[in-house]
Amino acid sequence: MAQTAADRPPKETLSLWTREQARLKARVVDRDTEAWQRDPAFSGLQRVGGVDVSFVKGDSASACASLVVLSYPELKVVYEESRMVSLTAPYVSGFLAFREVPFLVDAVRRLQAKEPGLMPQVILVDGNGVLHHRGFGVACHLGVLTGLPCIGVAKKLLHVDGLKNNALHKEKALRSHDHSTKPLYISVGHKTGLQTAVRLTHRCCRFRIPEPVRQADIRSREHVRKTLELPGPPALGRESVVTRRQKTQGPKTGPEGGSEEPTSAAGPPAHCSQGPGTDLEAPKPASQAAGQGWLPSGAGHRECAKATGHPTPASGP
Repeated sequence: MAQTAADRPPKETLSLWTREQARLKARVVDRDTEAWQRDPAFSGLQRVGGVDVSFVKGDSASACASLVVLSYPELKVVYEESRMVSLTAPYVSGFLAFREVPFLVDAVRRLQAKEPGLMPQVILVDGNGVLHHRGFGVACHLGVLTGLPCIGVAKKLLHVDGLKNNALHKEKALRSHDHSTKPLYISVGHKTGLQTAVRLTHRCCRFRIPEPVRQADIRSREHVRKTLELPGPPALGRESVVTRRQKTQGPKTGPEGGSEEPTSAAGPPAHCSQGPGTDLEAPKPASQAAGQGWLPSGAGHRECAKATGHPTPASGP
């Protein structure tokens, strides 16, 4: 019987994936490599990418992979591609990249072929980078395979390297705006240092979620709706037909971080207004533009503890 995207792969496949992660991990560059990264104002940065994969509720094989490119610092969409794809790999905790990254790499390659002048200089990824049980999350995987700087942006804390979601963590965690009760967790993906990743993510936020990731999410969900000829966005509180990531086996908070946990949609699609203080629609007040709001997560507990214990406010956009 042919394997479906809902089946758990055999142990041999998991061993192969583990070896592949280790092989690619050796190629990760966890420092700034681009001239624009060394400029406090990011002079020279003109294009920031975002990627997202959305699913059809109840369908373990159908998904939409989306790539957007935004101008910087204006954060206006200058390129977008959303395409329905058929998944062949299931969700397995710690191996999300093998399910999603091939389609994202293909999207980047199509952009390179069609509009090389619009290639992003950095990509923000909904998920973790080196903050991963094997130090190689989806942001690292995408970065190594494309050769582009990548940043991991997760919405929940991954419990690795002694990190715990306890009272001490909550006391030191910062928010992206006054009304937010949920911090973001930033980790190095590829060809960027931690502090650069934190500052750039902050500058890309108009709402809680950085705009490149937010726009990719909005457009992928809308593409699913249009492709399946579904009715318009549901009213607030009504169940959505589009999910962030497919609900399958695995712990509630898997090794890829909170935004990569196998949960069904947490509320209405991103193109629905969710009111102030929510993930995708909560605006960042002007008073927060000076940089209160980030719990950066690095390659290990010591780096993360240093960053959270002595936060350095980022400059506003």
